[in-house]
Amino acid sequence: MQFIRRGLQQLSVYRWLAIGALLSMLIVTATNLVTPQLFQSLIDDGLNARNSDAIVTITVILVIIAIIRGVFNFTNAYWSETASQGIAYDLRNELFTKLENLSFSFHDSHNVGQLMTRATSDVEGVRVFYAQGVLQLISALVTFGGSIIILLATEWTLAIAVLVIIVLIVIVFAQIFMRLGPMFGRVQQNLGILNDILQENIEGIRVVKGFTAEKRELERYNNQNQILYDMNLQVVNVFSIGFPTVFLLSNLATLIVIWLGGERVIADEMSLGTLVAFNSYLTYLIMPIFQLGFIAQQLSRAQASGKRIYEIMDTEIEIQSKPNAIDLHDNVRGDIVFENVTFTYPGSDEPVLKNISLHAEAGTTVALLGQTGSGKSSFVNLIPRFYDVSEGSVKIDGVDVRNLELDSLRHEVGVVLQNVNLISGTVRENICFGKADATDEEVEDACRIAQAHDFIMQLDNGYQTMLGEGGSGLSGGQRQRLAIARALVVHPRILIFDDSMSAVDADTEAKLRIALKPYLENHTAFIIAQRISTVRNADQILIIEEGEIVERGTHDDLLHTSQLYVDIVNSQLEDDTTHANTF
Repeated sequence: MQFIRRGLQQLSVYRWLAIGALLSMLIVTATNLVTPQLFQSLIDDGLNARNSDAIVTITVILVIIAIIRGVFNFTNAYWSETASQGIAYDLRNELFTKLENLSFSFHDSHNVGQLMTRATSDVEGVRVFYAQGVLQLISALVTFGGSIIILLATEWTLAIAVLVIIVLIVIVFAQIFMRLGPMFGRVQQNLGILNDILQENIEGIRVVKGFTAEKRELERYNNQNQILYDMNLQVVNVFSIGFPTVFLLSNLATLIVIWLGGERVIADEMSLGTLVAFNSYLTYLIMPIFQLGFIAQQLSRAQASGKRIYEIMDTEIEIQSKPNAIDLHDNVRGDIVFENVTFTYPGSDEPVLKNISLHAEAGTTVALLGQTGSGKSSFVNLIPRFYDVSEGSVKIDGVDVRNLELDSLRHEVGVVLQNVNLISGTVRENICFGKADATDEEVEDACRIAQAHDFIMQLDNGYQTMLGEGGSGLSGGQRQRLAIARALVVHPRILIFDDSMSAVDADTEAKLRIALKPYLENHTAFIIAQRISTVRNADQILIIEEGEIVERGTHDDLLHTSQLYVDIVNSQLEDDTTHANTF
């Protein structure tokens, strides 16, 4: 079984803890198996023989065994739990690392709630199995095997009668857990869906309240919660039907021992101590089966969880550096060429970009205009290699981006998105997200260019002001300006502004454009915007429709050659604003 094999590989990292726990468990099992023999001697050689010395001696031995059992029960539990926590620690780190490195196409097709469930609930399900299930499995098998050997050696005819019942119990357990495996997989899947709904509503609480959608979303959550509830009840029903049957059969086995064994005691064919010991071993025979039942439950849940975890672990990272990739850190000019680029999103048949060719010389600014869904963001996402082209190539300084070392490439491409993602932390920590060792001077210079310094200084603690998740408490324009500063502080040679001034007011935008103009003279920039005022002084303006460049040129060129561009200008600007200061 692949899950067990991979789990044991991870457990091997903590082999000495596991070995210590295993040895402790074997000692505990040995003390359990020897105890009925001592009780047999206590009854036959002590009580029945009225031998007080034997009673005292055996009692002392039982006390010593109880102390040994207690000590090794502790070491077994402590070491096994420590090892399982180590496995969970490693799994969480590996899973997070994998999620961090997986390509955008993976995250495009997976919901956050599902991924959160895999990183939390599924990891815990695997941990519990390795904390309890593995060693309990070994203990149960050793106890079960030892008890059978002792029972057969003690009274083989009585043992065979009992083993018939034991076989029936095993069959019932097998039926129970054959049904439970698929059920646990569905439970975890629907738990992920429930977490999706919860995450969407927490993140979008303003939208929910703004549209008074609380009742509808509550109904949606309740419906999914009901599905999860019903599935868990199905699991409970299987247990409720199966376990009473198992208890009935185990009680039947006990009655057989008392009935047949009692007759043998009365006929002086078996001692009373032997009957008591035999009944104790019967308990040790049945209890491991119950343990195996619970272990099978843990295994079913852990296997379902492990499958979901390893599904992510085994996902191929589509975007990664080649073995001999070129480092871009030295002497980057920022000359960018698109050569006959066609791009189709993974899983789609329809290309979003078609036969795109462009040469953006180092230090120039390229602006992209077009309707929503025309392919503008897809266009710029190919530069930092968020996705790979389907056909053609994207080159920086004459080198295909697929041949560049990925970290060095993205270090030289600063991306500012329209939807800003800020972390929980101070303002400064957010600005230095891409360059943790940035000096105060670098941070302040970037913020002054981004027109963020003034409003930051008006916050309670300036650059040390704590921000909530997503930058709560800041306006959309303030968040966008922080995102611009975050990109500038890294000093990338190539900058991408993906509609990143859409929430900034007109006056602040004008100041921002003026501040950026000298900065961009030494940088290659791509600007996606809806406002002509934002892009009119770009070296090239591209108008994109349905994934194709339908018009290109400077602002003045397009005013003379493109009716489409003229229509865009006329729809936005009055005659007295067409000469406003721009890039």
